[in-house]
Amino acid sequence: MTSQARGGGPVTAGASAARGPVDGVNGTAHGPQQVRRLSRRLGRADLKAVPEVRRAVRELLRHWRQPEESDVAELLTSELVTNALVHTDDDAILTAVVFPHKLRVEVRDFTARGPLPRVPDAGDDTGGRGLVLVESLADAWGVRPHGVGKSVWFELGDARAA
Repeated sequence: MTSQARGGGPVTAGASAARGPVDGVNGTAHGPQQVRRLSRRLGRADLKAVPEVRRAVRELLRHWRQPEESDVAELLTSELVTNALVHTDDDAILTAVVFPHKLRVEVRDFTARGPLPRVPDAGDDTGGRGLVLVESLADAWGVRPHGVGKSVWFELGDARAA
């Protein structure tokens, strides 16, 4: 499958991150580095989950890279979560995995209909910007179909790793 990379054309998407528990944060030893994971099941149309997810991502990223990267990660995560909760009729599952030089966030829903990035209407102050932000700010992003539903994901960090 292909996905979008910032500043360029499509890139090939690899396998998704391994699944952790459906509700919680854990760390898995990975040599001298640490891989941390956040997984949350989000109830259908539960928009109260959006600020809770932002706080959980902020905590997960507390010691990861630069604070402004964590701010971008929070923003993009809340956009994907909001899209899944507003535009589908089922629960969603958030998975965030922090590697030493990369963050991958994936929101799985159970609706086959894909997300459609669109140019927001100038008169609409609140809608239509989520995927435009993801496309603009993520180092890579894409959509991965499942037997039932799909995952929309983004990554930060790989292009900036030194």
